[in-house]
Amino acid sequence: MPDDMVHIPAGEFQMGGNNEDENTQGDLLKTVHVDAFFMDKYPVTNAQYKRFIIAVPVWRKPSRRLHQQRLIKRRFRTKPEYQSFDRYYLKDWNEDNYPEGKGDHPVTHVSWYAAMAYARWIGKRLPTEAEWEKAARGELTGKKYPWGDKLEPEKTLIDKSVGETISVGKYPANNYGLYDMVGNVWEWCLDEYDPDSFQSLTTQKLIAGENTKEDLDRIISNFWEVKTKRILRGGSLLNTASPVQTTAKCNNHPMVTTFLTLSYPSHLVPKIGFRCVRDTGLKKSYYKFF
Repeated sequence: MPDDMVHIPAGEFQMGGNNEDENTQGDLLKTVHVDAFFMDKYPVTNAQYKRFIIAVPVWRKPSRRLHQQRLIKRRFRTKPEYQSFDRYYLKDWNEDNYPEGKGDHPVTHVSWYAAMAYARWIGKRLPTEAEWEKAARGELTGKKYPWGDKLEPEKTLIDKSVGETISVGKYPANNYGLYDMVGNVWEWCLDEYDPDSFQSLTTQKLIAGENTKEDLDRIISNFWEVKTKRILRGGSLLNTASPVQTTAKCNNHPMVTTFLTLSYPSHLVPKIGFRCVRDTGLKKSYYKFF
């Protein structure tokens, strides 16, 4: 098993449920099959992300606006439609340096594109929404949270107006041995947001809006071409009870790094991070960095 990853077994599970927060999306209950995979035990930390930007300088935080525009063009080969959001990238960092004493905190202010780039660099990928929910549930069926139906503040970091993240792994793991699946930071998923996709989800439909394994390969290989909204799961320390339920989700543009309730892949949300997964039968060709 890869270091600091947990094996999630193949099998069917009950995905979706009744979400109580009208401002956060959820899905009706459905039986879904997921193949086995490995998932990071913790969200990606500042220290881990720093190793990535040092190794791949195009993803460093730019020191000047002009430098930022040049880096954006290099990252995406063309000027992206939503480049204005990129000014919040790694907002709390001082160039290559994360905030003092927060090396083991989850990295935040990262877009879906940045998360995808990191995942490819390290030989992994982002989880599909179904993979994320199966992992978060930890074999519990029909429960609101990874530990049961009752919100227990001692088991997750939520409802904090100050907005400070904490070190990963401070709260108990779920039944799979995964930490911080809800609370602390939202987590990007691979999937496109499609409000109607869940109704037709099958074992072959690995990500919403994409129908075959070849489509999954295409998303991973050409992620910078994605322009549609991506799914966020898990809630953050700024949320109250409902958004941290295992069925709740939001979405945003892939460039966003500062939170909008519905997120595109460019958006950088204040408390959005991510964790990675790896297929048990990994195809190395998926992860050749561009």
